[in-house]
Amino acid sequence: GVDEAKEELQEIVDILKRPEHYVRLGARPPSGVLLVGAPGTGKTLLARAVAGEAGVTFIAVSASEFIELYVGMGAARVRDVFARAREQAPSIVFIDEIDALCGARGEGGESGASRRIKTEILVQMQGVGTAGGRVLVLAATNTPYQLDQAVRRRFDKRIYIPLPEAPARAHMFKVHLGETPHD
Repeated sequence: GVDEAKEELQEIVDILKRPEHYVRLGARPPSGVLLVGAPGTGKTLLARAVAGEAGVTFIAVSASEFIELYVGMGAARVRDVFARAREQAPSIVFIDEIDALCGARGEGGESGASRRIKTEILVQMQGVGTAGGRVLVLAATNTPYQLDQAVRRRFDKRIYIPLPEAPARAHMFKVHLGETPHD
């Protein structure tokens, strides 16, 4: 039910499958892809499907997993996730609800710990696009306008995931009821 988004994500799959082709053409693979859509549109499932179709490691984390219990631990977790992604490359790092951590600067409630985590995400993302497409960051948000500008710039590509239209929803119901094979 999200055909346009699927087409755009198919390009990402191709980049992950054949990075040498894009490097040869002089194209720089994206360092990040931001999946934007209402809750329940399947952003996480689409990210997982991209990894499965491309045959790459999928490392999923929720932004809340980086919330610090002790000072410095959140930034250390970010470094650990990206180190694991580089070790297991080619891979996708998926950050769900990235807006929970990377809100716009100057908004009330941002702690020093949140700034450190946001800065560490920015630092880690800086190197991934130059790694020949070996590590790609996918992130999901319902509210892209609340993201910090520096974070938004790191995501070279934005893909909007709409709610499925009525015919697509009917097809999904039939698949889940076992009335028709799924595509």
